[in-house]
Amino acid sequence: MVSMNYAEHIREIERTAQGNPPTRDLVVVDSWLRCLNDYRLDPTKQSEAYIVPETQLREHQQQSEELIHIARSGLDALYQQVGGQNYVLLLSDHQGVAVEFLGDPSFNNPLRKAGLFLGSEWSEERAGTSAVGTCIKTGEVLTIHQNDHFDGTHTNLSCTAAPIFNTTGELTAVLDISLLSSPIVKTSQNLALHLVEASARRIELANLMARSRYDWVLRFARSPDFLDVDPEAAISINGSGCVTGMTHNGAKLLAQAANLVWRKPETLIGQSLSSFFEINVEKLPELTRARPSVERLITTVCGRTFFVHAIEPQPRHAQAQHEGHDIPEPLRALSGQDSGMNRLLFRAGRLAKTNVGILIQGETGTGKEYLARAIHECSGRTGRFIAINCAAIPEHLIESELFGHLGGAFTGAASKGRRGLIEEADQGTLFLDEIGDMTLSLQSRLLRVLSEKRVQPVGSTTERSVDIRVLAATHRCLAEQVSGGRFRADLLYRINAATLALPALRDRTDFNWLVNTLLEDNHSSNAKARGQGAGRHSENDRMLRLSAAALTALRAHSWPGNIRELDNALAVASALTDSSVIELAHLPDSLTPQHLDDYADLEWSADPKRQLLQESLQACGWNISATAKALNLDRSTVHRQMKRFGLERHR
Repeated sequence: MVSMNYAEHIREIERTAQGNPPTRDLVVVDSWLRCLNDYRLDPTKQSEAYIVPETQLREHQQQSEELIHIARSGLDALYQQVGGQNYVLLLSDHQGVAVEFLGDPSFNNPLRKAGLFLGSEWSEERAGTSAVGTCIKTGEVLTIHQNDHFDGTHTNLSCTAAPIFNTTGELTAVLDISLLSSPIVKTSQNLALHLVEASARRIELANLMARSRYDWVLRFARSPDFLDVDPEAAISINGSGCVTGMTHNGAKLLAQAANLVWRKPETLIGQSLSSFFEINVEKLPELTRARPSVERLITTVCGRTFFVHAIEPQPRHAQAQHEGHDIPEPLRALSGQDSGMNRLLFRAGRLAKTNVGILIQGETGTGKEYLARAIHECSGRTGRFIAINCAAIPEHLIESELFGHLGGAFTGAASKGRRGLIEEADQGTLFLDEIGDMTLSLQSRLLRVLSEKRVQPVGSTTERSVDIRVLAATHRCLAEQVSGGRFRADLLYRINAATLALPALRDRTDFNWLVNTLLEDNHSSNAKARGQGAGRHSENDRMLRLSAAALTALRAHSWPGNIRELDNALAVASALTDSSVIELAHLPDSLTPQHLDDYADLEWSADPKRQLLQESLQACGWNISATAKALNLDRSTVHRQMKRFGLERHR
């Protein structure tokens, strides 16, 4: 390709927009069209590289701190390979912000000006076509070389990037190596392409290993010589034989095996190992290092063969010892040994005794207020825990609710005035739920309170000192709210020094524990409502349990309302049952409407065991591992009974 000047570059973009035959890689053409049509970027206007403010950078780094820690050795090794050739290394998060940077400090000024620096934002929406931004959009390793860039400011750069996916198949970061200037020919960056792709693959593997200490990990290679030193792909498997995690290449391997799409990781996670390979979890000990690598072969259901290294789980008692002693009791009560929740609760316990602002994120019903209350109980603060739902109080009342008011300050105000909730939380914790729904004017007043630790009631000219710890929660993306002008960036930085993201119910592994805990709570509440004191019992004072069919139906539900929806479902079922067992028919109709119609056509003249097995298989979507777990059987028993009863597995 011949070097072109700025005007020629603009004309080429315009010709591409007019539908002329492309002269560049399709990935570049697609990105140019997104820049023009979706983001309304103007190729005639050059934009300087954008470096996010320091406070915002810290926020991005805190959210990526675990990945940065895991990736550190891989980043250092890659930089040792390419640093002497004037490459700069950037690790960007999924929003395109560089959270880690390795480069020659003597070139800091030109690197910062070019955007090859810590805190630079390379999203397509802001910077146009770039290696980082376009990699985020496509999920593919690529090189954006010189005039491939949309913005003329960047046409001297040559940038090569590879995506880094987390263990559940979501793009979580991008690894990029770039040059301020390079040879004209794009193929000069082919070696850089291979290096960055290999480094991203190793970072993903290290992340999977760190998060799967208590699961089986299967590492794959097409050659036995590289199996133990540089595997191509990896997945993790729990004790029930279900997929719990994967590297990016692991996702592609699974998708190809079952004729699925790797871009839909939800179709892979949670599926049985036997859905992808001609093997079950009981055979995994035969694939450990106890056997020579050339003898460790595994075949996919579509007939492909790989060499495999199976790594055994660590003993569970090591996990319980670490997680039991390091998490304070109020927080420990929120998890039934779900590893992801325990990591979050361990971090919450460390933050509880500080004054660091915490933003709790999660879908509606995941238990954000319960977590906030537990943090308060661990904080040692002597004041009250005051919770306010910013979305539930009318806009014209929320200001007086928070700040209080003098008598007669407005129509309907109490004649003696009223202390606001901020003052009520003095020496304690103020929990602002759904803070993303707070008005901009109120955000400004709250920011002043947080900055100055003083509050001024409505109608008053004097201020009062307060000592509060503020915890906030939202199900919204506040960064998007800031971009849309609906939330103050400076308030976000103040409340979001640390972020705790609660997992959705469908992502938790302690589902049975949650069910039992909620049933116990319902039992206690019902006993209290009946006026029964300690030691008093009646025929209604009974502990409930779920039938196998009811439990499998609960496990098969997607739970858009999360724990709150589960609690409501169990409360309904508890009220409808006349015995100590909750059956499928006692569950709300919204959980099993399609199954109940099927069950109505079946007669109990058939073997009850066959009936129960068929119901459980249907409720679990014919997932053998989930059915075995629900019925408290091993997988081999389920397979044997299916054969005995003539139940054909649905694919």
